[in-house]
Amino acid sequence: MDMTVRDATERIWAVLGGDPALLDRVTYEGPSGLLPARLPAMDLARATVAVAGLAAVERLGGQGAGPGGARTGPGGGGARAGVEGTRVRVDDGAVATAFVSERHLRIDGRAPVAFAPLSRFWRASDGWVRTHANYPHHRAALLAALGVREESVEALEAAIGERTAVEVETAVYAAGGLAVALRTPEEWAGHAQGREVAARPLLTCERLDDAAPRRFAGGEAGSAAGGPASLGGALAGPGGRPLRVLDLTRVIAGPVGTRTLALLGADVLRVDPPGNPELPDQHADTDIGKRTAALDLTSRSGRRTFDELLDAADVLVTGYRPGALDRFGLHRPGLVIARLSAWGDYGPWGDRRGFDSLVQAATGIAVTEGSAERPGALPAQALDHGSGYLLAAAVLRSLTEQDREGGGTRLVRLALAQTGHWLTTALPRYDPERYLTETDGPLGRLRHARSPVTYDGGPAGWSRPPGAAGADAPVWS
Repeated sequence: MDMTVRDATERIWAVLGGDPALLDRVTYEGPSGLLPARLPAMDLARATVAVAGLAAVERLGGQGAGPGGARTGPGGGGARAGVEGTRVRVDDGAVATAFVSERHLRIDGRAPVAFAPLSRFWRASDGWVRTHANYPHHRAALLAALGVREESVEALEAAIGERTAVEVETAVYAAGGLAVALRTPEEWAGHAQGREVAARPLLTCERLDDAAPRRFAGGEAGSAAGGPASLGGALAGPGGRPLRVLDLTRVIAGPVGTRTLALLGADVLRVDPPGNPELPDQHADTDIGKRTAALDLTSRSGRRTFDELLDAADVLVTGYRPGALDRFGLHRPGLVIARLSAWGDYGPWGDRRGFDSLVQAATGIAVTEGSAERPGALPAQALDHGSGYLLAAAVLRSLTEQDREGGGTRLVRLALAQTGHWLTTALPRYDPERYLTETDGPLGRLRHARSPVTYDGGPAGWSRPPGAAGADAPVWS
C-alpha cells in the first residue's frame, strides 16, 4: 500500500470525524504516475475521493441509526449487515480522469473551451497577475476596471503592463472582477489572508442546535427497496423519497460535490439566476445526475418558490462568495448546510470571489509548479475537484451524525484556499534534498545522490570517494 496516500486519507477522515476502523476498507489500485506535479496533487485526489467513498459506505451501514446506535430509519438492522466488509476501491486511472473531466468532455464530438482568452497570466510592471474572465459579467468588470474599451488580448496586455500586479488586483476586485497578483509561498504565508487560512483546519463541521433532521418531516421512515439493491444509494430517503439537495453552486467545486451526491441517490436540484446561467460546457460536465432550474430570487414569485423548495430540502449547498446569499434567509432547523468559498468567510478577503486558478496564483502554488519568472499550474484544477469530493464527504458524514445523535442543524464550511494550504503543508511531497549528501575527496566537495539500496545495519554510504580518473595503480588494494 502507498503509505503516503493512506496517511492523507487518515488525516482527512479524522478531520471529518469518521470511524478510523473503516479505513481498512479502502484499497488503492490502477496505473501509477498520473497527475505528475511538484506538489502531491495525485495524493490529494486519491484521498478526497477515498473519504467520499468511505462516508457513503459508512452511511449505508448506519443509515437511520438513532442515539446510541438504535435503528430508526431505512433498511432496519439489515442495512448494516448488507454493507459489512464493503470495500471502497480507489482506481488511480478513474480518479485522474475525473479530476480533469472537463478536458475529456465531448459534446457531439466537440471539445469544450476551458478558459476564455482573457483568463490567463499577464505580465504586470513588477511581476505577474492572473485573471479569470470566463463569465461575461466578470469580463466586463475586468475591462472596465483597467479602462480597456475593446475586448482584445493586446489592449488588456498593454493596460496591465503599465500597472503593478497588486494595483491590478485591487482595481479589478473593486470593480467586481477577478484578478490576483502572483505570490510566492513565503509572500502568501505573510499575507493577512494567508495567515488566517493557515490558522484553520482543512474544513469544519459544526452542530448548531438540536433540531430534528428535516428528512423525517415528510413521512414515516421506511426502506425504499431493501435487500442488496439498497447498496446502490447512500442517500435514499424515508418512505422511498431520496434526500433533497438544493444546489446553489457554480463552476467546478460545488457542482462536483453535488454531482457526487446525485450519484449516491440524492434528488439534486440546482438553481441559477435566469440572467446568469452556468456556462454551457461547464453545465454539461458537472450537472450530470441533477435537475436544474432558473429562478429569480429578487422577484416575489421567485422568492416564494425558493422558500418552498428550501422548506422541503434536507441539504443546502452554496458556492457563492460569503454573504452574497444571506439576505435570502437560508437557515432552516434540522438542515445540513454546506458552504463553499474560494478564500474562506474570514479575514480581509472573506467577501471576495475566486476560482481555482486564482487561488493557485495567490497562494504560491503557481510559483511552486513553475517559478516566479514563469508561473505554472497543477496538472488539474485539483483544488476545485478535491474540495468537491470533500464537500460530498462532509455532507454524508453530517447526515450520518444527525442519524446517530437524533438530529441537529449542521454547518459545513470549506474553502479552496484551505484545500490549497492543506496540499502545500500537510501532505508529504518529494524533496530531492532529503536524498542528497556531500562528500569531500580528491575531486573536491561532491553533492551527490544517496544510494537507494538500504537495509537495517547496512552501509550508510560509500567508503571511498571518487579520485581522478585513471589515477589508481592497476593492482588490488
